[in-house]
Parts: sequence; C-alpha cells; structure tokens
Amino acid sequence: MPEGRSASWASTPGRRRIMQANRSRDTEPEMALRRQLHAQGFRYRVASRPLKSVRRTADLVFRSARVAVFVDGCFWHRCPDHSSDPKTNSDYWKPKLERNVERDRETDQILIDHGWLSVRIWEHEDPTKAAARVASIVKKRRDQFAK
Repeated sequence: MPEGRSASWASTPGRRRIMQANRSRDTEPEMALRRQLHAQGFRYRVASRPLKSVRRTADLVFRSARVAVFVDGCFWHRCPDHSSDPKTNSDYWKPKLERNVERDRETDQILIDHGWLSVRIWEHEDPTKAAARVASIVKKRRDQFAK
C-alpha cells in the first residue's frame, strides 16, 4: 500500500468493488424518470446545482420553475418503506446514512429559503406516476413565475 494511504474502509475486496460500482448519476430510476418527462416535452438540467453558491447537486433542475428533483435511493437515503440498518460495519454506516438524511433536509430548507422547491422521488416509485407529480409541480410553478 502506498505511503500515506490507509486500508480500505470496505469490509472485503468484493464489497469494495460493489461500492465503487454505485453510480451517483444516470441511475436506472433517474433515467426512467427523465425519459418520462422528456417524452412529455419537459427540458431540464441534469446533475446540476440549483444554487451556484451551494455545493448541492440535484438530479434534475427546472430553472424557470425553480424546482429541483432528487431521485433518492432507498438504502442511501433511508426510505421509510425499504430501509434497514446495515449488519456489517454498522458503526460506520449508521451515522453515514443518518447524515445523508440530515443533509437532505438541510438541502430542502436551503432551497426553500431561496424560493426553490425540492421534490424527492424514491427509487422504487413508479416512474410514470413520479413524472406526473413532477410535471404538475413544474407547470404550476412556471405559471406562478410567469406572472
């Protein structure tokens, strides 16, 4: 191991490969949502910061409506329906996952404070229904800001 580098936090080399393969963007749930919205004529920014001064990236950003959409993974963001506490390395994972949820709430509040709306979609949600919800919100907000 090179000097100055510590051992991997992953419990096994196999687990490390799995974790490295996790995508931060262009996930299947995100792509399904994007396809639905695009087919309806919506255009948006992908993997963009709603607020340039804040280091938080949304999966989809509708600037004219000031709507930021986050497609949250059930494991990473502690879905109330599908989340469970990790069995391995729980001393590491539990605080990390709790911090993710805390950061999600902070992000939502920062966006609200700046006149934006944060929309959270769970990865297990039906993309057609999720797209309908996002479309409805974006249309209402566009109309509101067009006045």
